[in-house]
Amino acid sequence: MIVTTKQLFAHAYGNYALGAYNINNAEQIMGLFRGNIRSQAPFIVQISRGARAYTDKRLLEYMIRAAEEIFPDAIFAVHLDHGDEETCYDCIESGFYSSVMIDASYLPFEENVAVTKRVVERAHEKGISVEAELGQLGGVEEDISVDEDKVHLTDPEQAAEFIARTGCDSLACAIGTSHGAFKFSGRQSLHFEIIEAIQKLVPGFPLVMHGSSSVPQEEVERINAAGGALKGAKGVDPKQYLPAAKLGVCKINIDTDGRLVWTRVHREYFRDHPEVFDFRKPGKVFMEEYAKFIASRNELLGSAGQLEAVRAMLTGE
Repeated sequence: MIVTTKQLFAHAYGNYALGAYNINNAEQIMGLFRGNIRSQAPFIVQISRGARAYTDKRLLEYMIRAAEEIFPDAIFAVHLDHGDEETCYDCIESGFYSSVMIDASYLPFEENVAVTKRVVERAHEKGISVEAELGQLGGVEEDISVDEDKVHLTDPEQAAEFIARTGCDSLACAIGTSHGAFKFSGRQSLHFEIIEAIQKLVPGFPLVMHGSSSVPQEEVERINAAGGALKGAKGVDPKQYLPAAKLGVCKINIDTDGRLVWTRVHREYFRDHPEVFDFRKPGKVFMEEYAKFIASRNELLGSAGQLEAVRAMLTGE
């Protein structure tokens, strides 16, 4: 069942966070749905502009529709991740997406407000939720690239004004995370005080954490042992997910970790089976490993075991 992020946030707020997982192919989709059904968690399927361009946007949409039929008990939102204005409109008009993110955070504040407000008006006409962003994360992931000197944390006072003026349904905040596998150095960590300050000004409003992959060191070590060359990768401590959720963070984006699982499985498989050329064999291993990973993250997010409660809320039973 495809629902809006707004509906999911109404149940999650202050209790747990929904995992927002980026997908690019059939193997990721199958592993994602299996992991969420096993852990009985509602979730968010994220499609980036890069994923839409990787094969064809329609192919991903059809595969998700197929997964909805294969896993009829699943409850999830389909969300455009880091959309520009044109892509947001395309997704809104497609009739498939239940949620879009307009990322105009690179623009001056007034321009960000204007762009976001236009997207919100168009989306709300169709009953679609809108996530916006204020502040800028650093790092590199797909077509996102922000140098350290351009990074700035979200200002709580400005966030309250932005929410009021745009009418967005959720806000992605810059609180110290970054995109990609190289998030922190030294003892750097999340700025929970920013989340707390925003919630005092806008109580009950759903917040979003981007760049929140944990970059498991075991995955990095296994990739490197199988021929990889990842150095200095360090992510968010997953034990910080639930404390953030208790402060009103309803959606936590996890993309890099899934790529690490894919890379580890395929590097190890072809290292250990050099005679194999059938990509379906490591693909089957990946689907199972990714399902396990998703279920483990849902436990840390607090979303595991919430599926039936969400269903009851949606159906009024």
